[in-house]
Amino acid sequence: MRPPVKRVDYKVGDKVEVCSTEEGFRGSYYEATIIFCLESGKYVVRYKNLLEDDESGPLKETLFPKDLRPSPPRVRSPRKFQLRQKVDVFYNDGWWLGKIVSDKVLTQKGYYYKVYVDNMREAIYYSCKRIRVHHELIHGDWILEA
Repeated sequence: MRPPVKRVDYKVGDKVEVCSTEEGFRGSYYEATIIFCLESGKYVVRYKNLLEDDESGPLKETLFPKDLRPSPPRVRSPRKFQLRQKVDVFYNDGWWLGKIVSDKVLTQKGYYYKVYVDNMREAIYYSCKRIRVHHELIHGDWILEA
């Protein structure tokens, strides 16, 4: 029997990530901040990197709690990622789950790893600055994925 999932009650100012369900973006996560807690149980968030359609400012959206997760812990990225290690890559304003598929490569712009992203079905070189250690949220607790 699985333990119950911990319910998270967010408050104004909490940093969260929003899971996209849009076609082509499904499974990617976007950084946001809770700006209102509604009596209906929904939350209003302001995105960190997504803009309103008219680009007048950060996009705001009203969401159900099931569409949110707390921001994963910030851990210092290792000096070297391992082959087949699960990571998150920052691409197209959001975080996508991927897997390291090549050793580190040094270019004039810095160190890069080739990462295969399942949702995109392709491997792309990403700067170390755009890769974070992957964590899984399991029953309300963040677990480090190796």
